[in-house]
Amino acid sequence: MEMIERANAVLVLEDGTTFHGKAIGKIGKAAGELAFNTGMTGYQEVFTDPSYLGQLVIMTSPHIGNYGTTASESESDHIQCAGIIVKKFSEVASRDISDLPLQDFLVRDEKVGISDIDTRALVRYIRSKGAMNAIISSNEDDKIEDLVEELKSVPSMEGLELASRVSTKEAYVSPSTTGKSHYKVALLDFGTKRNIAKCLNERDCEVKVFPMNSTLDELLAYQPNGFMLSNGPGDPAVMTSSHQLVKEIIDTNIPVFGICMGHQIIAASQGLETEKMHQGHRGLNHPVLNHRTGKGEITSQNHGFVVSRVSAEDNENIEITHSHLNDNTVAGIALKNKLVFSVQYHPESSAGPHDSRYLFDNFVTNMDTYKQS
Repeated sequence: MEMIERANAVLVLEDGTTFHGKAIGKIGKAAGELAFNTGMTGYQEVFTDPSYLGQLVIMTSPHIGNYGTTASESESDHIQCAGIIVKKFSEVASRDISDLPLQDFLVRDEKVGISDIDTRALVRYIRSKGAMNAIISSNEDDKIEDLVEELKSVPSMEGLELASRVSTKEAYVSPSTTGKSHYKVALLDFGTKRNIAKCLNERDCEVKVFPMNSTLDELLAYQPNGFMLSNGPGDPAVMTSSHQLVKEIIDTNIPVFGICMGHQIIAASQGLETEKMHQGHRGLNHPVLNHRTGKGEITSQNHGFVVSRVSAEDNENIEITHSHLNDNTVAGIALKNKLVFSVQYHPESSAGPHDSRYLFDNFVTNMDTYKQS
């Protein structure tokens, strides 16, 4: 295969730090918050995860694009992140089931990227300095000083509501894949990954996915046996209408399971606070301790905000069920007087390990308990 000489590209951080590399994807510009993912696999799932909306994703694995892309591994209809930053970019897809090389996938979704930069140096820099905005440009005429100026108008992720941009506009049903529909789950979509519904479908659940601005009456008209609150992008603290809706959902006593953003919204609905992290947790090998069982789990994570441990410990009705073993942040909570629990990580693990899939079974058990009450 003849290799095409790629155009030059530049990555400029908000403090003026600059990295020069080669253009991938569409020629153009893209700006957003820098976020690094340490996963060795799963780049397609990462790029199509709605939780990455508004972010420039740095993949720390040195080779990206090797196995191309295939439609069945997308977590949404298109690439969600603002741009892509990699070390070595493969234009060859060495996988027989690949539908498109990654380059064609990026161009199809009009996404800008940069390769051939020192991603290790970049990640070490933002780990030290903290999360910050940046801009990628592969336009020949763009000057560094102009890009730095342009970055001043890019909003901070803190205080930014993004979930409404990726939430479904109309409700739809994801049927059980077992031939049995013993449970009906109402999934409130803050930017859900497809694999969350799939994990429920595999457990005799029909799932109806609702827009995040649905009313309680609209949700209850479905007569659900349980509520799933999905992942999503942005700052959970500013989503006050969702806080109120979830409080009303919890007050129905119907079982609730929250993942990532859903976890944070549950916490906020109970008066807990969330905090912006110095740099987030994004990868496939994050260690978590389950305090109830004493067992460790290797988890898939993607979040830049976290529930305040102090506010969780000060609430008598909150049990901290899981903690992150690297930094002791809150990784899971449960309400002591309700069939409600949530985790900060991704038990649907697409991509990632399956250590935490038991949480879907626990949710089904809670729905059985509610049915019998």
